Amino acid sequence: MTSQPPLAKVEDLPDGPAGPTPAGGQGSDGLQAGLKNRHLSMIAIGGVIGAGLFVGSGAGIAAAGPAILVSYALVGLIVVLVMRMLGEMAAARPSSGSFSAYADMALGRWAGFSIGWLYWFFWVVVLAVEATAGAVILNGWVPAVPQWGWALIVMVVLTGTNLASVGSYGEFEFWFAGIKVVAIAAFVLIGVLAVFGVLPGSDTPGTGFANLTAHGGFLPNGAGSILTGVLMVVFSFMGSEIVTLAAGESADPQRAVRKATNSVIWRIAVFYLGSIFVVVALLPWDSASIVDEGSYVAALNSIGIPHAGQIMNVIVLTAVLSCLNSGLYTASRMAFSLGRRGDAPASFARVSARGVPRAAILGSVVFGFAAVWFNYQWPETVFQFLLNSSGAVALFVWLVICFSQLRLRGVISRETPEQLVVRMWLFPYLTWATVAGIVFVIGYMLFDEAGRTQMALSLLVAVLVVAVSLVRHRGAARG
Repeated sequence: MTSQPPLAKVEDLPDGPAGPTPAGGQGSDGLQAGLKNRHLSMIAIGGVIGAGLFVGSGAGIAAAGPAILVSYALVGLIVVLVMRMLGEMAAARPSSGSFSAYADMALGRWAGFSIGWLYWFFWVVVLAVEATAGAVILNGWVPAVPQWGWALIVMVVLTGTNLASVGSYGEFEFWFAGIKVVAIAAFVLIGVLAVFGVLPGSDTPGTGFANLTAHGGFLPNGAGSILTGVLMVVFSFMGSEIVTLAAGESADPQRAVRKATNSVIWRIAVFYLGSIFVVVALLPWDSASIVDEGSYVAALNSIGIPHAGQIMNVIVLTAVLSCLNSGLYTASRMAFSLGRRGDAPASFARVSARGVPRAAILGSVVFGFAAVWFNYQWPETVFQFLLNSSGAVALFVWLVICFSQLRLRGVISRETPEQLVVRMWLFPYLTWATVAGIVFVIGYMLFDEAGRTQMALSLLVAVLVVAVSLVRHRGAARG
């Protein structure tokens, strides 16, 4: 029987100081503190909004009907609780490795290694997905440039942005996220006015809440459809944790993490629940247009907004570029943190004179370029395998955050209680309840025909990574 790994002290965690760093200066890890408060604020607000919200919500509505609101609320609740736990640890010890560094300390080197590489794998696959999605839209506008050419262009441009400085990443993300936020806020406002029949110039009769129950009831496909909806929407929430990685490159990490953690509730309520409510209130849930045109385009068309399709294409492209930009940043910072802990090539831990981990960025983007090529060359085989085997990583990350927080709370309380500026509510009861909820979703995916392949392949890859980690660290211990 193996013994529980001893807990390190909080100050032994890698990746820099917990306190403020002078703006533009470098932390002890060498990364530049180049992200301004407005960058962090917009990353926190926009980080939870992925292209999946715009593109994938129609399938969820078709599967669960108006009850998809309950699905989004359940997943949103899990995300709020997980972010609270992560915020507690990140405010006490900002780190470019975030939950991977905390797992390293709380659960053992094998855990930090495994979840770090799985998270990196998830984001480099996302690079290929988003680059392809963006290329499809751009090719529709300018067909003279082939689709693969557009994918190459957006990857090269955003790689250059990330290589220039962390401030360049922050500036791009500020505007990308800003467009998403303004677009969804406007959609919710216009949609709510139309729902109640008070939108000036609209011919839409105000249906109020009628569409929520008029077409087979609120649960037209039964209570089980809520869980089906959960499986379909859970992965569109991935990205909420990015701000805790980015906080390590800001002048005041504690303040950034505290603000992001405190605002996650209203962000999910407005951007997810608010916008999906508008769609299912404006249109019958079984309307073919929700799937054929996309839920947001269908809603805008029902109001009478001209050129709704092109408007949404611009917004989706912005969301795609934002996700691509953040995905490259996130993957590179995770690779950098793994390099600093000796779990990745040492070159990944080196930074340029501008405080940028160039080798980590290039290493991540090379795999991203390879995944783009797989997507064009073998979309139904190799790329589908990559997609499925990384699909459940979000759930694994959330589970690791829960277990890390369970162990680290006591350590931080004993050693540096003044750094507990963000506290998990009703600890440890809500933490254990969150663990139970995530484990239930994982189990349900294994028994659900649609989710079984994705979960099985993700578990297989996770087991392989954990096995490599255990063998690697056991060999290092013997040496």
